[in-house]
Amino acid sequence: MIISGIIQPAFIAAFALFLCACTGRNAEVFSAGEQANLTADDALRSLEDGNARFLAGSAGADNLKRLEVAARGQFPKAVILSCMDSRVPVESIFDCGTGDLFVLRLAGNVVNPDISGSLEYACRVSGAKLIVVLAHEDCGAVKSAVKDVQLGNITQLLEKIKPAAESVKADFSDTSYKNHAYVDAIAKENAKRALAGIREGSPILGAMEKRGEIKLVAAYYDLHSGKVTFFGVPCCNRP
Repeated sequence: MIISGIIQPAFIAAFALFLCACTGRNAEVFSAGEQANLTADDALRSLEDGNARFLAGSAGADNLKRLEVAARGQFPKAVILSCMDSRVPVESIFDCGTGDLFVLRLAGNVVNPDISGSLEYACRVSGAKLIVVLAHEDCGAVKSAVKDVQLGNITQLLEKIKPAAESVKADFSDTSYKNHAYVDAIAKENAKRALAGIREGSPILGAMEKRGEIKLVAAYYDLHSGKVTFFGVPCCNRP
């Protein structure tokens, strides 16, 4: 509180805590030491907290302040495999800025050898502690797979999504691309299968996960609310 024009220490401390709660570490870039001491669960909670700030309208990573420090080296806490959809601004929805995340974007967030190699680089070489496969509402790639679109290289990409569609098909009477619930169920199942593909396609990442050095999780982004829901996470009582 303020008494006779003097700002009391308790007020200063409380205000500092308020700023931290609203902005996290938005003006700072992770150092090598901080990354090394970070656990996979720490990284996951950091993304959850960032999404909470995004939903509350208090996000604001200051990239201008980060540029000079980040240019000297990068020590991201996580790597996100997202769809290329323009309505999913990955750094923004987690209130992250320059130097915080590796982000891979590919239609339908599918996995191939290049993606696996990039994930290995992010975690084994550069020290990221968390891999998130981020699906999203109303995915165009999923809809195209349901419609069996045949067009150039798109055809081959969509083949990677079709097993997820077949897996959840029995749960729906309407299996058209116009059924939003069906499309979203496929998107979530596709994210889970992508995690399995990462583990199977990369002995390096699989071994790191077994040793507890990294965590692999799936997530779903709601376009309307902006909320990210993590699922299939073997910790913290998540489903």
